Amino acid sequence: MSTEGGTKAVVAALIANLGIAVTKMVAFLVSGMSSMLAESIHSFADSGNQLLLLRGGKRAQRAATPQHPFGFGRERYVYAFIVSVVLFSVGGLFALYEAYHKWHEAQSSHDYDPFSSRWWWLPVAVLVVSIGLEGMSFRTAIRESNHTRGQRSWSEFVRSAKAPELPVILLEDLAALIGLVFALFGVGLALLTKNQVWDAVGTGLIGVLLVTVAIILAVEMKSLLLGEAATPAHQAAIESALTGVGGVERIIHMKTLHLGPEELLVAAKLGVSAGSSAADVAATINEAEARARDAANGLTLVMYLEPDIYDAAAERH
Repeated sequence: MSTEGGTKAVVAALIANLGIAVTKMVAFLVSGMSSMLAESIHSFADSGNQLLLLRGGKRAQRAATPQHPFGFGRERYVYAFIVSVVLFSVGGLFALYEAYHKWHEAQSSHDYDPFSSRWWWLPVAVLVVSIGLEGMSFRTAIRESNHTRGQRSWSEFVRSAKAPELPVILLEDLAALIGLVFALFGVGLALLTKNQVWDAVGTGLIGVLLVTVAIILAVEMKSLLLGEAATPAHQAAIESALTGVGGVERIIHMKTLHLGPEELLVAAKLGVSAGSSAADVAATINEAEARARDAANGLTLVMYLEPDIYDAAAERH
């Protein structure tokens, strides 16, 4: 993974989630609260997702091969899409199943007394501590995202970011924080009312939340997998660089495609004057490539520029 900020956010989330997952599982085994089980599975799933993101970043760094001449940069998108599938199935659907099971159990049982165990307070304590730890992880993701977010709103950043790690971690951490609030709501009301139905409600809310976030992630990652063009700012910078070359009359057409978060394919047909010699055209193309690479602002460009005769008088007629 070439984005240092993304790696830092992923590692911070991984460390937080592993510790939280274990403590939630202990709290579930002591209390039997389904909200704690759903949250524990959610945290274990998130930990696995962070490992997937790190794995995808590592594999994306492989050199190009004859079979994959444009490299493996988009493998980061593949692993990020797998993350959405894991979050949907292991996190969301499991929580909904557990909520359904707990609801029916609560309907058939009327002798629930959470205070019969001296550890009744443990789930609440674990959830409160977990909110603090998740908040620290979320703060790291926000801080690292701000380095590249610029003036974009958070929703625009998630939709337009070409590197998948930070948007994935942001959405996962946000879902984790909201899920913990739902779990605290369900566990707290179950303790106060001595009714397990509230535990089932909290678990169901967690399931709906995770399914929703997973669908949002899947939609965004699908778009990146299909191939997105450069941002308007990058396109404008490249076009300005190309048209700033003396021998280029105009850009007839240009298409861009992200081969990875930091690698961009640029294919353009450039109009040159009819009187240009082959040597002049070659020099013009070379200069255009050099200027475009300088204007790419951190992106690595794979360029294919095609010269064509541009006749301004013929176009006017």
